[in-house]
Amino acid sequence: DSSWLDRHGLQATNLTDLAGDVSVRRYLRAELVSDSVVVAVYPSEIRSTCHRFLETSSLLTEAGVRVPEVIAHDCEQGLMVIEDVGQRTLYELAELDGRKLAAYFYQAVSHLAAIQGLPCERVAKLNPPLDSALLSRELTQTWDSLLRPRGIVATDSFSSELRACFEEMCRLLGEESPVPCHRDYMVRNLIPVEPHPCLAVIDHQDLRLGPEHYDLASVLNDSLFPSPQIEQEILDLHLGDALEDRLRYHRAAAQRTLKAVGTYETFALRGVERHRKLIAPTLSRALGHISRLPEAARVSEELGARLRATSIC
Repeated sequence: DSSWLDRHGLQATNLTDLAGDVSVRRYLRAELVSDSVVVAVYPSEIRSTCHRFLETSSLLTEAGVRVPEVIAHDCEQGLMVIEDVGQRTLYELAELDGRKLAAYFYQAVSHLAAIQGLPCERVAKLNPPLDSALLSRELTQTWDSLLRPRGIVATDSFSSELRACFEEMCRLLGEESPVPCHRDYMVRNLIPVEPHPCLAVIDHQDLRLGPEHYDLASVLNDSLFPSPQIEQEILDLHLGDALEDRLRYHRAAAQRTLKAVGTYETFALRGVERHRKLIAPTLSRALGHISRLPEAARVSEELGARLRATSIC
């Protein structure tokens, strides 16, 4: 029904459903006379997200981070019209020349200082913090949806040690001084815009306080991975030589990748299969980070062996 758009002076000649990501939000591209816009439809169960998107749009714009402009909204009805910044995310441009792709990763990382510089008191009001309890709950989903059904964990001593490792990893992440983070800062939420290598940041409504290197870990380890050389250059630039910073990065990356595979598997079980192909490479990334953590010294080798035995990584 385009009548709501008509009332806002947006006469659409065509409405096309867009493939969402791992969310219950519905997106449509509305073709107008001279350009197009994106319509976001928020079901009643997540309608409060609409209000948060408005606030996070304002915060990020003030900080100089490029986000889609909000053109019209009615959060009571769960409707919003935003600027159509592009039809392909960075994830969908994986075939790009290596130098161009690397430039996008550098640009993505350059936004982190602005995001972390957002006023903590305003960010804290938006969403619950990404603390040890929430980080741990996310890994419980991975445990229950992927690791246990695939036979990777059971009731043996290794599984108990792995559970303890996960808990310690999340505890240590939760003890860090929290900073503002996008929360889902990865290539499927970055859209290349002109001029190259500028990026528009989308799906920022989950902005909250969390571990310092969480967004860095997300953008380098979710869905599309930079080359080892570019990754190392970015880490050297962003983290320097400090061993503790490197450990905190690997810890955040381990949690993030483990959380991601649980999300992919959960949605696949619900019939949304498009991210299932990401499970194997993401688990491989997870193993690489886990192997660097002192709290995982007793379990990382056995975890790798069990994962390879199931042929999922």
